[in-house]
Amino acid sequence: MRRSAVDDGARCGEWGSVPGLVRWAAERYADVEAVVEGRTRITYGELGARVERSAAACLASGVEPGDRVAIWAPNSLDWMVAALGAVSAGAVLVPLNTRFKGAEAADVLGRSGARLLFVTGTFLGTSYVASLRRAAGRGPGEGPLGGLPALETAVVLSEDAPVGFRTWKDFLAGGDAVGAARVRARADAVDGGRPSDIVFTSGTTGRPKGAVITHAQTLRAYEIWSELAGLRRGDRYLIVNPFFHTFGYKAGVIACLMRGATMIPQPVFNVTTVLANVASERVSVLPGPPTLHQSLLDHPARDTYDLSALRLVVTGAAVVPLRLVERLRDELGVSTVLTAYGLSEASGIVTMCRRGDEPSVIASTSGRAIPGTEVRVVSGAGAVLGPGVPGEVLVRGFNVMRGYYQDEAATAEVLGADGWLRTGDVGVLDEAGNLRITDRVKDMFIVGGFNAYPAEIEQLLGLHPDVADVAVIGVPDARLGEVGKAYVVRRAGSVVTADDLIAWSRREMANYKVPRAVEFVRELPRNASGKVVKGELRGGPARGAVSR
Repeated sequence: MRRSAVDDGARCGEWGSVPGLVRWAAERYADVEAVVEGRTRITYGELGARVERSAAACLASGVEPGDRVAIWAPNSLDWMVAALGAVSAGAVLVPLNTRFKGAEAADVLGRSGARLLFVTGTFLGTSYVASLRRAAGRGPGEGPLGGLPALETAVVLSEDAPVGFRTWKDFLAGGDAVGAARVRARADAVDGGRPSDIVFTSGTTGRPKGAVITHAQTLRAYEIWSELAGLRRGDRYLIVNPFFHTFGYKAGVIACLMRGATMIPQPVFNVTTVLANVASERVSVLPGPPTLHQSLLDHPARDTYDLSALRLVVTGAAVVPLRLVERLRDELGVSTVLTAYGLSEASGIVTMCRRGDEPSVIASTSGRAIPGTEVRVVSGAGAVLGPGVPGEVLVRGFNVMRGYYQDEAATAEVLGADGWLRTGDVGVLDEAGNLRITDRVKDMFIVGGFNAYPAEIEQLLGLHPDVADVAVIGVPDARLGEVGKAYVVRRAGSVVTADDLIAWSRREMANYKVPRAVEFVRELPRNASGKVVKGELRGGPARGAVSR
């Protein structure tokens, strides 16, 4: 009889590590369709072989256990093969946000000390290689990017690569001389307690911090996720959530490996493409932010697509309108709609609804703590609060990160000696233990499913020569849920306009961080200690507003 990690973690012990899971899936589901990408269709057996070849190439390039290997590319079969190959070679994966600009990516590459980088070619009209070269092309290092001395090898996931970079084909060919026994020995040596990945996320200071998660944590968390969601063999899973995010990589790729579900990666969210994929591939599983599902329901041509195979939808912590849950069930016949809440520092999952929960619970909460974890709500003084009282959400359990990579001070700020992790989110628990997120201590807002951090955006805007002071808040947006609005104090004599700043921002930061509105003010409202009082900004026109 099959035992699940929800009961006793038996499967985690059987897999041991992510490379152990990859090999297990390749053997168990050898003839099951694993990935569909355009005209390319491969089985789990074929996927396993590709991952082993990727791992061999990593060994040939000098990757040692514990080395950081970064990947900066959109969802694709090559992303899976490159990432899983690196992890199978004992490396620690560092996924980079595809919305990053060159300087943002170079910062994370430098701080992680990545030795090997997989990077896409041109994506959404942007050459990622060119943007990296502008940001880190000069410096004392001898590798492809001198400004990143630790980076020895950069592989472009395409058929062409500039001087100093390697093509994906050439990189893979480099591993052909590495014997299978050596590759498997390296994979077998990966211990479940070792880091599997470092997910960089920004905090209130705007300084990227890398949450370190182990193989064992990943396996246990996403066996639980798969069990609670009801993911099963034969499911066809459209993965629109980006692989650089835990929701895409772990609730997507890792979960599918566990259950033998077919993965259909989609590199960019486009509602028409989603509808076409769901219909043509008989997609049964479609996780994503509420905006994705709302766009699908409201598409004028929706009725021309056959969406009858859809049976499972899982969405994030953002408030989900009850009407959305009802429409997914009534109009599309989706039998299971669930909500969940997580953060990178807790392996991406903290609470989750259960199948059978009432629609009102699913719409108004993010469910209950997953097995093996505890959730509490506390006051500013640290006192535990009862049901119905808002406070900061804390979590403790197997899923909590080992710490921020090489940042003990930042780790100590959020992770206590007693194991409780401060999430920085404000929430309320009900009598049944269901969690409702009500606000964000960190002032974070969510733009179309992407977490945007005001302090980071403020730091970037502060680099503009005409900006003397700035504060950013999230404001409602009909399409994206929330977007940024910047309150800016111009430098003396400046005539910079809102359009100027927005255009500059589009060149300097990821699109979801770009403020959609700018309001110029004479001064920002501050309290006695000098901190900006953002409540006044949210309450209406800012004090001293001069123009838009």
